[in-house]
Amino acid sequence: MVFSSILFLTRFLPLVLAIYFIVPKRIRNLVLFLSSILFYAWGEPIYILLMCFTITVDYVFGIIINKQMGAGKKNGAKVSLALAVVINLLLLGFFKYANFTINTVNSLTGAGIAAIKLALPIGISFYTFQSLSYVIDVYRGDTKVQKSILDFGTYVTLFPQLIAGPIVRYRTVAEEMQGRVENKADFAKGISRFIFGLGKKVLLANNAGLLWDSVNALTNSQMSVGGFWLGILAYTFQIYFDFSGYSDMAIGMGLMFGFHFDENFNYPYMAKSITEFWRRWHISLSTWFKEYVYIPLGGNREGIVKQIRNIIIVWMLTGFWHGASWNFVAWGLYYGAILIMEKIFLLRWIEKAPIFIRHIYTMLLVIVGWVLFSFDSFKKGASFLAGMFGLGGYDIINTEFIYLLLNNLSLIIILIFASTDLPKKCIEKVASKEKMAGKFINIVVLEIIFGMCVAYLVAATYNPFLYFRF
Repeated sequence: MVFSSILFLTRFLPLVLAIYFIVPKRIRNLVLFLSSILFYAWGEPIYILLMCFTITVDYVFGIIINKQMGAGKKNGAKVSLALAVVINLLLLGFFKYANFTINTVNSLTGAGIAAIKLALPIGISFYTFQSLSYVIDVYRGDTKVQKSILDFGTYVTLFPQLIAGPIVRYRTVAEEMQGRVENKADFAKGISRFIFGLGKKVLLANNAGLLWDSVNALTNSQMSVGGFWLGILAYTFQIYFDFSGYSDMAIGMGLMFGFHFDENFNYPYMAKSITEFWRRWHISLSTWFKEYVYIPLGGNREGIVKQIRNIIIVWMLTGFWHGASWNFVAWGLYYGAILIMEKIFLLRWIEKAPIFIRHIYTMLLVIVGWVLFSFDSFKKGASFLAGMFGLGGYDIINTEFIYLLLNNLSLIIILIFASTDLPKKCIEKVASKEKMAGKFINIVVLEIIFGMCVAYLVAATYNPFLYFRF
């Protein structure tokens, strides 16, 4: 089940909200837990057992570590933490990376080892990192141990952020697991945030995806340099509105239930450097790697050589987290290399350039990065990059490019506008001048967006979600 489906919008979410607010407060976590289990089981019932095993392991190790730290047995707590980390990473590694390892061994040695026929559990990368952050924070003393397995299970399985984040660290919502206060203001903000996120996903990401698919469907003889750029530009917008739309919906639903999740996107395509881009894109993942990998490795405290080593490790892992394929590792190392250059010398040069040039620099590198990200095959990715830069004998533009551009020009303009903070500023400006008029306009806009999304979903068969594979 996905958020952008008629089933979720018209049945699951309204029913869960109704039950949640009817029952007494003391059993609301139970409602959320059972609803989240049902939500997950809708797509992969067998993997509920895997998720419940992860919950049990980290809940038990959290209690053990807390007792050991309280008794002054720090070495014992360290061993317990190591065991918890190993168990979590072994599960993630087996289900996500076993076939990748087998294929790599086969390609290098010709061993012919049979692949394991297992589907990738949806959201395993997200909920594993969430659960791990709890155990690590208990060891560090950054959060109190959770003694209720129901409350801990609710935290891990919470359906608004279960399958696609944001990655919510336990300490962010620790107090709200029992002491949250649901109110009308947060509920109204949650509905607004959810609908805007739904609009991003359904109206913007899906249509950008259709353009990307249209370009990919062209034969070599139909492609042009302009066609390559048009295609990857469409993918650039698709992945942003797809993922940030889901994050908005998750944050919005969290508010409806009384939770306050951290932001996951902050207009990354407005960034003026790659360093700034990664402060704005998938913030929860960047924060997780910074707090649980980069800083423990020494961060930037032990000289430039070790700092470069730490950046390389973090970005190799960041790429690998996204998928069991070498193109993701290459994508991570690509950004690691750019960030190292910006850290050492490039950022000082860039900051002297006009803002417009800095935007072009950043987006050019981001777009090239999405080529690495989007193609599992290095050969296809290299061929696409070559075409973008005029290699391969392609025309600069042709009739197919002109046709696609003219038919999607209004969409591209809307995508560019919507990827900036200008829509938000416009809404805030109207609301600040006349509060009642602003509220009325906001309600009308939300109703229009929701109505258009429902109409689109009823009529359309194209509704992918790119981050399902992570």
